[in-house]
Amino acid sequence: MRRAALGLCYIFRVMLLTSVSILLFAQHAAAYFSAGKARFAVKINEQVFPYQVNGVFVLPGEQLTLKPLDINPQNSYVLQNVSGAEKRSLTNEWQWKAPQKPGLYTLALTRLGSMDSVTLNIFVMVPFQQGVKKQHINGYRIGAYPRRPVRAVHMYSLPRGFIEVTEENQETFIAPHFQLKQFVCKQTGSYPKYIVLKEQLLWKLEAILEKINAKGYRYNTFHIMSGYRTPSYNKSIGNVKHSRHLWGDAADIFVDAYPQDGKMDDLNRDGKINRRDAALLYKIIDGMYGPSSAHQHLVGGLGQYSGTAAYGPFVHVDVRGHRVRWKK
Repeated sequence: MRRAALGLCYIFRVMLLTSVSILLFAQHAAAYFSAGKARFAVKINEQVFPYQVNGVFVLPGEQLTLKPLDINPQNSYVLQNVSGAEKRSLTNEWQWKAPQKPGLYTLALTRLGSMDSVTLNIFVMVPFQQGVKKQHINGYRIGAYPRRPVRAVHMYSLPRGFIEVTEENQETFIAPHFQLKQFVCKQTGSYPKYIVLKEQLLWKLEAILEKINAKGYRYNTFHIMSGYRTPSYNKSIGNVKHSRHLWGDAADIFVDAYPQDGKMDDLNRDGKINRRDAALLYKIIDGMYGPSSAHQHLVGGLGQYSGTAAYGPFVHVDVRGHRVRWKK
C-alpha cells in the first residue's frame, strides 16, 4: 500500500510540475510576442493604419493624403521613399500620388529625433476594368465575377483592382506578421499572379493573433489555408458561388507551429487534433466582439470547421461588415 501511495504521490508531482511548466511556458511565450503596433498611427485619406508595417492597396493615379496621428503636435516627421529621397512638411501632412505603373512602392514615415517609424508597402493595383480581358489578367486565369452586385448589395460589387504578385515581391510584409504570399490563390499558374485583398482583413488577423498570444498561446502568424480565391478556382472546388474569398476579405486559418506541419496544432492540449481545437480558436475570436468591443469596425463572419480526410480543422474569418456565425 505504501509503495502504491508513493507511486501516486510521484505521479501527482509530475502532473503538477508539468502543469506549472506549461503555464510558465505560456507566460514566457506571450511575454515575447510583439503586436507590431507603431508608436504613432498614420492616417491615409480616411483610413488609420496602426502598425509598424502596413500594406496599402491603391489604384494608379490615386491621390493619398498622409498624416501621422501624434498626441504631441510639436513632433516633426520626415517622409522617405525607397530611393532615399526625403520630404519634410511644416504641417506634418503629405500628398502622394500613386504612379500609373502597377507594382510595389515603399514609403517610410519617421519621427525626427527618434527611431519611431512606420513602413507603408503601397501596392498600385491593376484596375479591374483595364486588367481583366476574357476572364484573364496577363495570362493568369481569374474567371467571371457577377457583373452586377448580388441583390444590389455593395459588398458584392466588382473589386477595384488586383494586386500583382511576383517572385520578387511575394515575401513582402503587408502587416507585422503576414506576407503577401500567404494570401495567393491555390490555383496553379506561373508568375505574375493576381489577388484581391482588403487591408481590414489584415487588421483583423493581427488583432486575433494578438488576442491568442494574450491568452498564452505563442504564435507569430496563422497558417492561411485559403486567402484569396479566383472565381474560377472557387468554382472548381465546389465552394459557394459568392464566397467572401472572391472579394479578398476572408481567410480560412489555423495555428501551426508545434510542429509546423501544415495541420492545426493541439491547441487545447488534450493530446488530439480535432474539432475541439477549432472550437477553442472560434471561442477566442468570438469573444472579441462584444457590444463594447474595440474591434467592431472589423465585424464579419466567423465559421468553425471540423475538417475532413483531406484537411484538418480550421476557422473562417471575414470582414463583410455584419455579424454572421456558423459551425460545420
